Amino acid sequence: MFTPLLEPIENPRNHPRNPWFFGVLLAIVLLLGLIVKSYLNKPQLLTDPFLQLPTANSVRVVWFTEFPGIRNTVTYGENMSQVVAATTAKLSRTREDKDSRIWDEIKQDIINGPIARNIWRHEAEIPNLTPGVRIPYAVTSQREDAELVSSKTFTLSPTPAAGTPLKILLTSDHQLMPMTAANLQKVAETIDRVDGVFMAGDLINIPDRASEWFDDTRGRAFFPCLQGRGFSELDKNGIKTVYTGGELIQHAPLFPAIGNHEIMGRFSQASKLDEQFNDPFPRAAAEKIYDLNASKLNPNNDPEVRETWLKNQSFNSDTYDEIFTFPNHKNYYAVTFGDVRLVTLYVTNIWRTPNLDAGARGKYRERDEDFNNPEKWGYGQHIFEPIVKGSEQYNWLQQELDSPEFKQAKYKIVMFHHPPHSLGDNIVPAYTDPVQIVDRDEQQNIKMVRYEYPKAKDYIIRDAVPLLEKAGAQLVFYGHSHLWNRFESPSGMHFLESSNVGNSYGAFAGEKRRFVPPAYREDYSAIGDPNGLNPVMPTIAPLLGKDGRRLPYIESNDITAFSIFDTSNGVVSSYYFDTRKPESDVVKFDEFKLKNS
Repeated sequence: MFTPLLEPIENPRNHPRNPWFFGVLLAIVLLLGLIVKSYLNKPQLLTDPFLQLPTANSVRVVWFTEFPGIRNTVTYGENMSQVVAATTAKLSRTREDKDSRIWDEIKQDIINGPIARNIWRHEAEIPNLTPGVRIPYAVTSQREDAELVSSKTFTLSPTPAAGTPLKILLTSDHQLMPMTAANLQKVAETIDRVDGVFMAGDLINIPDRASEWFDDTRGRAFFPCLQGRGFSELDKNGIKTVYTGGELIQHAPLFPAIGNHEIMGRFSQASKLDEQFNDPFPRAAAEKIYDLNASKLNPNNDPEVRETWLKNQSFNSDTYDEIFTFPNHKNYYAVTFGDVRLVTLYVTNIWRTPNLDAGARGKYRERDEDFNNPEKWGYGQHIFEPIVKGSEQYNWLQQELDSPEFKQAKYKIVMFHHPPHSLGDNIVPAYTDPVQIVDRDEQQNIKMVRYEYPKAKDYIIRDAVPLLEKAGAQLVFYGHSHLWNRFESPSGMHFLESSNVGNSYGAFAGEKRRFVPPAYREDYSAIGDPNGLNPVMPTIAPLLGKDGRRLPYIESNDITAFSIFDTSNGVVSSYYFDTRKPESDVVKFDEFKLKNS
């Protein structure tokens, strides 16, 4: 019956005024429009499910919706015959503001300050699993109108048994960067199956901005890129390519470390989310202000009121903590995954600008206008969670490194965000508490409020790394500077920074120099690794500089890199992909083997 339509479509000049043809064509267009509109308006899950916290016989399945659901379940197993109910909790701080890249239906409600975005998290533990056996699963959320919304079918398994060969993705600093989707798509195309994802922080940019996790309209949000649901377009030399990311964490558990971009600063109902993100305040400074005003702020001396005020006036990681499941409900933890003992630390500080201008609230100084108003000080590049010797985290790390689980593991990997060794910009100044110096004139007026960072007191190098060396850690994995480079200590411990998935902040070697403050007392290294190691040249296919020399790093806004740890042979392989050549293959450019493996 469709034959009469073929000729006008193939040769429309034969029937230039055929009203029947154009009427049918219009009807088809309208019908397609209704179908598309119906699909877009159809209730959907906000994310595909992803896997968390596997044990020897279980794994958690997590997903998100924009409705609470009257019943949220996981079906799994042979013939999908088993069902387990999920627990549901509403995220407490997810919001959107005028700078959010969101759909018009949401943005039209934003008039002044940020608005709450209602998102529910569902988590179910799948029990009685067998290591090495992968089974199908899907999730379903039932709306209040009884409509069922389901995912596709994926696969899951518990923690692999020792001796199971695994391929683990090492990645970090996604941050909705332009090349993130391309990077993850190439992971999925290159590796037959990723068994786990180790992510060294900076998952997004503004942690309370919901769209950055779920549905940023640029197609680069965190979950879509790791689930193969992105739609990020790159325009390289006039060639436009859309990348979808990779279907990874629906099948492989995700193990994140916290970075500085997972921390929000002082809470506000009025200021923009990026302003709140850039306004963390040291807890100790907030406590001093509270103590001076406690009778007004908390006349009944309620400890919950005190804690809420202090958190809102300092910093928090609430959204990050509510999205993920951690073993000990802290932002540092240890897990065994096959032959790997992964130790994940909370090692990150606030990033401040190195700018020394009068209006800069930076890592080295306060703004001139704030000299006499300590409540507006930034307090330099202050640390969020101590790792200094004697701190709670340091003591926990000592106990973990002395545990049977760590000692008996074939591979001992430590992951955190801030670099111990790097050619990047963010390793300067030293990772230590800022030393505040207030310069005054003869009348005791403040001339400058500035900060020094004694290199000899770098807590990572002075306190943490010696513990790791002594305990026999084989690999320290981290991010933060948006580049690829690696190092090896004299004992054979490897250091890998594999965080070039988007824009790069540069590698400072040769003639390229970091900005460092002049006339300060401390030594701030302008080039190289300030902590004394030389970068290791890639072993297979290093990139070449403009002068034809081999480069021990990848710093590029066009070439993206990722790394894979293969536990079958203890080898870490790194690959790059040139987004200027979308039809090209990935290139394996480096490989090294962990010691004693």
